[in-house]
Amino acid sequence: MDAHLEKLRTALTRVDDHATTIRAWGGKLGGVLAAGGRLLACGNGGSAAEAQHLTAELVGRFRADRSPYAAIPLHADTSSLTAIANDFGADEIYARQVHAHGRPGDVLVCLSTSGRSANVLAAARAAQERGILSWALTGPAPNPLADLCDDAVAVPADETATVQEVHLAMIHMLCDAAEEAL
Repeated sequence: MDAHLEKLRTALTRVDDHATTIRAWGGKLGGVLAAGGRLLACGNGGSAAEAQHLTAELVGRFRADRSPYAAIPLHADTSSLTAIANDFGADEIYARQVHAHGRPGDVLVCLSTSGRSANVLAAARAAQERGILSWALTGPAPNPLADLCDDAVAVPADETATVQEVHLAMIHMLCDAAEEAL
């Protein structure tokens, strides 16, 4: 087997026990969305792309045709992002949007391969302040983001690419479980 695929297989085996956590998140998220709540998602670089992938699956569809659900990738509004970074600093780009868009009972999904991204940590703290449930998908634990969020799944893999590939599989599991709950 190719070395890249072997690393991925090993990481997937190591997180298999967390499938129940992701499916439970999906059930909870389905209830939040059905009640008119929203999902906010954030990350940097490849994790931002995965956050946007997650929100696209909810606004569009994952498997089944259904009503769209409120899901916002916090990095996608470039005018707000650049204005916030300019006026308040890059560490506040997500936190300020959590305060603007998040309501008590909403869900924030934080993606970070390191679990140490200052702007993602600030978003998780903002979620706590607003009464927003926060979940983290991170790289190896321990890390500050996993400790800060209400719940976390940490992928025990050394390479960023492997962590991100496992995160994508978990995002699809989350969407599948949310659609089942809806």
